[in-house]
Amino acid sequence: MRDLESALRSAVRGDIGFDVTSRALTTMDASNYRRVPLGVVAPRDADDVAAVLSVCREHGVPVVPRGGGTSIAGQATGTGVVLDFTRHMNRLVSLDPEARTAVVQPGLVLDRLQEAAAPHGLRFGPDPSTHSRCTLGGMIGNNSCGSHSVAWGTTADSVRELSVVTARGERLRPGQGWAGAPDGLRELVEGELALLRTGFPELPRRISGYALDALLPEKGADVARFLCGSEGTLGVLTEAVVGLVEAPRARALAVLAYADESAAAQAAAGLLPYRPLTVEGMAADLVPSAADLPRGGAWLFVETDGESEAEARTRAEAIVRAADVVDSTVVTDPAGQRALWRIREDASGTATRMPDGSEAWPGWEDCAVPPERLGAYLRDFRALLAAHGLRGTPYGHFGDGCIHVRIDFDLLTEAGIGRFRRFSEELAEVVVAHGGSLSGEHGDGQARAELLPKMYGEEMVDLFERAKGVWDPDDLLNPGMLVRPAPLDANLRFAVLPRRPVDVTFGYPADGGDFSAAVRRCVGVAKCRTTSATGSAVMCPSFRATGEEEHSTRGRARLLHEMLAGELVTDGWRSEEVRDALDLCLSCKGCRSDCPVEVDMATYKAEFLHHHYEGRRRPAAHYSMGWLPVWLRAVARTRTAPVVNALAAVRPLAWAAKRLGGIAPEREIPRLATRTFSRWWERRDKAVDGDLVILWPDTFTEHLSPSVGQAAVRVLEAAGLRVALPPTVHFRRAPVGDGVTVALDPVSLLRGRGRVCCGLTYVSTGQLDRARAVLRRTLDLMEPVLETDATVVVLEPSCAAALRADLPELLHDDPRARRLADRVLTFAEALERLAPGWRPPRVDRAAVGQTHCHQHAVLGDAADRRLREAAGLSGELSGGCCGLAGNFGFEKGHFEVSVACAEEQLLPAVRGAGEEAAVLADGFSCRTQLEQLAGVRGQHLAEVLAEALEASGP
Repeated sequence: MRDLESALRSAVRGDIGFDVTSRALTTMDASNYRRVPLGVVAPRDADDVAAVLSVCREHGVPVVPRGGGTSIAGQATGTGVVLDFTRHMNRLVSLDPEARTAVVQPGLVLDRLQEAAAPHGLRFGPDPSTHSRCTLGGMIGNNSCGSHSVAWGTTADSVRELSVVTARGERLRPGQGWAGAPDGLRELVEGELALLRTGFPELPRRISGYALDALLPEKGADVARFLCGSEGTLGVLTEAVVGLVEAPRARALAVLAYADESAAAQAAAGLLPYRPLTVEGMAADLVPSAADLPRGGAWLFVETDGESEAEARTRAEAIVRAADVVDSTVVTDPAGQRALWRIREDASGTATRMPDGSEAWPGWEDCAVPPERLGAYLRDFRALLAAHGLRGTPYGHFGDGCIHVRIDFDLLTEAGIGRFRRFSEELAEVVVAHGGSLSGEHGDGQARAELLPKMYGEEMVDLFERAKGVWDPDDLLNPGMLVRPAPLDANLRFAVLPRRPVDVTFGYPADGGDFSAAVRRCVGVAKCRTTSATGSAVMCPSFRATGEEEHSTRGRARLLHEMLAGELVTDGWRSEEVRDALDLCLSCKGCRSDCPVEVDMATYKAEFLHHHYEGRRRPAAHYSMGWLPVWLRAVARTRTAPVVNALAAVRPLAWAAKRLGGIAPEREIPRLATRTFSRWWERRDKAVDGDLVILWPDTFTEHLSPSVGQAAVRVLEAAGLRVALPPTVHFRRAPVGDGVTVALDPVSLLRGRGRVCCGLTYVSTGQLDRARAVLRRTLDLMEPVLETDATVVVLEPSCAAALRADLPELLHDDPRARRLADRVLTFAEALERLAPGWRPPRVDRAAVGQTHCHQHAVLGDAADRRLREAAGLSGELSGGCCGLAGNFGFEKGHFEVSVACAEEQLLPAVRGAGEEAAVLADGFSCRTQLEQLAGVRGQHLAEVLAEALEASGP
């Protein structure tokens, strides 16, 4: 490895990574397979690619081209040198609107091409569900398709010319008429014309094997088309000329509901004569319960186009009339269409979990049969599943006869792996019996290449091997794929994981308490690698800020996987590679909701930090900010907030304090309230009527933003609710009456006063033992409340999320934890649920700001939206993350990333708003970020409503 690395560094100008992190990040793609590479190279240009191939050929080391790493058959993994094209060779070289072509580099993400083509009324036809992170090189390598293939075909239909470097360094420009063919290819084809004319099934989604029939003279001897779907085994792509299509001026989406998937599958082929843009299918098992779909057990998503919205709708309604449906809906609103398409696109991740939460895996992800045989094929497929005791939920491109499915294979035991093999062999025979292709979109890779003789016969497979030999006689490029393949049950990525549960602190209830199962959640679909947040989405702000794989949710999950495996990352919880990758995780929890399989990296980070620093000195920020509730309570008890504020205003003292506390020097220390919220509460008249609610005095409201608590009390009482604060004494005896009146006893008084706390700051810094102690004390204090029906209103979204999610997972052995978690309501939820007849005062202003990350991920903001609408606060809040994220943005070394996150959506939205707009930010972190970076005072929704109440009079 040292010799190889040295030779590459001498010959290549791009980035070279032979370190543990670089290798660990590329051990897997989105398949079941894992291979450990020797190193990773991010070439800068074609010269770098040629240099890498030359060095690796001299050292006898294989080369694997890799794009977005979303391949599902294992072809983006390898044991040699991985070429990462996403870092440098990711440009749109040119776009010619007149010719309707674009010149692209292999690492260009599809959405970037679509954005560039859109102003010209053009687009690239194929659009896989991974369009926000898959690359053009990967699409060409796999001959990807997407939902619009019934209209615009596969990637091969859009490729005009390629630039490739062969394994022996020859630079070719493959195209039609034998352009760019290596020596010997034409002779090979012309010697086998009869076999090539009869050996390939005719169907729209034939992706398996090499497309040697594209080289037939009657098909134009198209070498570029032949290379599509070759999975990087014949040459390394460095540039491509691709065709664009005219984008529809208007679209309509008809969602057709059927009783079950078989009915939907049988109906799909009959819709093709109406020339729709899509005919996509999915069943109820993959749809969230709240999804706004017409009633039924399965659906077809049929998109139509037109010169106008009315024409597109007319075409969609004609399809509805022609289809025998249970129910239907036609949507022309673009936002409504996007919401429905997200349901379909998320299926690739959602399908990795069965309805009962058990795991399901790819492997037979995308077989394809003639569309008219899809119904019959699905019946046979279901019968085979049942015969093997397996489950799976098909979905996908019904109009093309292509089915995606994740199956609950047991890939952890020898018996389960044996069943995986037997099922694969038998299903291959079923697919072939229906005239189908083993792969209809994602390629063969390792998952299916071994079974290609069942589809093509030995003679054709031998021809594939001879074609490989013409292009790559040294077997340098992606060996083990397509020809001379590795067994389909070898190199499984789960084999290296520990068989016994790992000792952890969180409960991981959705994963049976097994941390390994939690880490296995990440299947590599890489939704976290999107380069721009859309709508209300949050995940993954650190990746969008840095563009580095190790700062994506997937990258961190891969490192945790390798930590558990112990082969590359050998020092377990003490791993510095894992620590460094997690360092820029904002713990925003965005992945908990935005990741299709609900990877919760914030929890994994807290778990890791807990073990990593166990028995060792922690970073200064863990003490200064992790123990923030303790320090702030000490200031409040001694009433020294004015002194602290005065000292913090002295620059040398503030500099010293920040240096000592591990705080970023660019940050200002927030001012403390000179009168805490609780002290204000003690001196005010209390309301005595109405339903009781317990208002949670979180650390931020108590010591830093008491005005938020005061405003909330004003609004809650105006809504007819009686507000109380949690007890501050743990009483031994049971409560009396309403839980506020209690039976006093000397023992209880001797236990002293305390304050409830959600433990958030301890959790976010991984001090889980301390968090558990604080939360147990909180449950002790809250026992009188838990004996009543009172709900608990929490104003700070991060604290509400900690109580609702972290509390029951940390104290999974204490039934009181779940009882308290179930009582927690946000401010808007409390008003909606407890005062349904109350109407908020009219504000009638535009609103800008950002939904808090934890609210988006854990709590939901539907009630907040309705409350804002009722108050006349118009406009949508932005998505993304404010970037401060509790302690994250204050920690030394995080300032630049923190600012980059804020500049993505929040700060531009606020700067672009009018002076009269209400700037909403329910989280203290969000308000602090706005104040420190933009000089803008954000307000909690409670403050805006309280001001409106005061303006409207008593």
